[in-house]
Formats: sequence, C-alpha cells, structure tokens
Amino acid sequence: MITKILFTSLLTLAVFTTAHPQTLDKAKLDRFFDRLAEKNKAMGSLTVARDGKVLYSRAIGYSRINGSKRKPATTATRYRTGSVTKTFTAAMIFQLVEEGKLKLSDTLDKFFPQIPNAKKITIAQMLAHRSGIHDFIKEPDFRAWSLSARTKDETLAFIARGTPDFEPGEKRSYNNAAYVLLGYVVEKLAGKPYQDALKQRITGKLGLKDTYAGTGKTDLSKKESFSYSYAGDWKQHEEMDLSVAAGATAIISTPSDLVKFIQALFDGKLISQENVNQIKNGMGMSAQKLGDKTFYAVQGGTDGFSSTVLYLPEEKLAVNYSANAKVYSLAKIFSGILDIYYNKPFEIPTFE
Repeated sequence: MITKILFTSLLTLAVFTTAHPQTLDKAKLDRFFDRLAEKNKAMGSLTVARDGKVLYSRAIGYSRINGSKRKPATTATRYRTGSVTKTFTAAMIFQLVEEGKLKLSDTLDKFFPQIPNAKKITIAQMLAHRSGIHDFIKEPDFRAWSLSARTKDETLAFIARGTPDFEPGEKRSYNNAAYVLLGYVVEKLAGKPYQDALKQRITGKLGLKDTYAGTGKTDLSKKESFSYSYAGDWKQHEEMDLSVAAGATAIISTPSDLVKFIQALFDGKLISQENVNQIKNGMGMSAQKLGDKTFYAVQGGTDGFSSTVLYLPEEKLAVNYSANAKVYSLAKIFSGILDIYYNKPFEIPTFE
C-alpha cells in the first residue's frame, strides 16, 4: 500500500547554496528528463513553483501501455499520490478541531471502540504515528485482500483484528491504518463521504480541479495513469482498490495541483498557522534539514506510483514529482532537480 522513502537519504544527495537562482535553467531540466525518458529510467510529471507561480512543468513517459499502443503522459495526467493523502487528511482533521467538532485529546473509542486500545489512543497520537495501532498493510494477506473493493465495515474489521504493536505514545511508527481511521473520523464529523468532504473543505476552496479521492480502480476517462515497472519492457502493476485506502492513500492528483495545495496550506488558507506548524512537524509532514535550509516534505508510494512534495517556506519554493514508474533512484532524480534549480554543477547521466 505504501512505499516509504527516508527523506534523509534522499536529501543528503543535494547540498546546495543559500541563494535561489535568478533564472531557472529549464533547458537543462528538459535535457535531464529527456535522458530519463530516452533510457526508460522514469515515467512521471514534475512541477516547480515559487510563490505560487509555476516555473517549470514537464511530463515524460506514458500513462497507458497496451502492447504497441502507448498513450503519452501530459502535465494533465493524474497520478495516485499515496501518502501525500495524509497531509490532506491532517488538514481536514485540524479544520474540524478549529470548528470545535473535535479535540486532539479525544480518544478513538468515541468513534471506533472496536479498535484495540481505542480508549487510550488519542487523535493527536494517530496524526503523529504514535498510536500503536497494528498497521494492517503488514498482514500477509493484505495485498491480496486490497485488490478487491471493500466496504468501510470490512476495512474496520480488518484493522480491528490486529494486535497493537505498542502502547499508545510509547514510540513512533509510520502507520497507514491510523490515517484510514482518521479519514473515517472526517466522514463521521462532516456527515458525508471522504471524497465529498475533501471537495468541500479543500479542493473546491482552492480550485484544485484535478484532485479528488479515488474510490476504486483506475479510470482512464478521468486522465488517470496506470503504474509500471521496467525489465526490458514495461509491465503494468496490479492495482490496489482505492476503497481500501481512504484517508491514508486514496487521493489522485497532478503535480500542478499539489504545489498549489502545499502553498495554500503554508499560506494559512486552510487552517491556522499554529496548526500548520503541527502538521509540518510530524502530523502530516516532516521537517528535513538540508544544508542550512529546512524543507518540509511528504512522500507517498502505492503500487508502482510515487509522489514527493517538498516545500521551502523562506523561498516559497514548492516542488512535486509524481511518478508512475520508479526505475532510476528517486533520490538521484531529486538531486538533479535541485542541483539544476540552484545552478549547482550537475552532469546529466548517460546510463551507458
């Protein structure tokens, strides 16, 4: 369901100077992405924006491969974002807190008493990955189970059968099941399905026309992409049914929408700055030190998809790369993107 990349290893590959470039070398970024596409090293889409203005946008590869028929990806192609969904879910949870409908100290038994330790698990612990709820994706049968459509009751029962991994608050462990449950909390308090709450509370407000919560399989009529692996030729991945993913990994989007979302979040257009600070420090994103800069990052992966959002507040720099094929190292792709952005020496790989 999720492939989590450690940002520490990703970002240490790109150490750059403090000043942002006067002019972005778009031609060099094009050459880098041309090479990735030519050598079958990546498929996906990149957007770089500063202060809400798009500086660069590019798509490479294909959104659909069916034998010899190939549909090229465009900047309008929509990708599964994986755990980037969690930042949207966290924002809606904090909206409900600000509306007085929820407290971070509320315990899970108020909503789902069937979950083990529910009386001791707080909303804050769930947001911060400190709940101890057994993450259902660790179950041996999860993958096969997740390929079919599931009801909310079926998903709750699957999560509830797990023995807690540790006592609430005892430590931090990345947890998808907790965010699935947080998505259900949003539904209960908003009185509508997650996808409708998302539209009312975030995407409708910000005009994110290419962002929504998926509820099933890939829909080509909506410009959605399939995901692929490469071993001499492209092979399509199996698809998790997004009815299982809920508030953890269900959102589908484009890089241009995701940079708008992260900019709006940090600008305080969705929640208070106090609560933005909580999100960016472990309740939906994480702080990553890079040289003398502190980026805020969220990364998600599901099936063969990957989506990474980076935000640098002092420069209002937002970057998203959403991929439907991960062949060349994502860390090295981001190293190249940031080196080029900051006019650092960067040699485009030959892949010979």
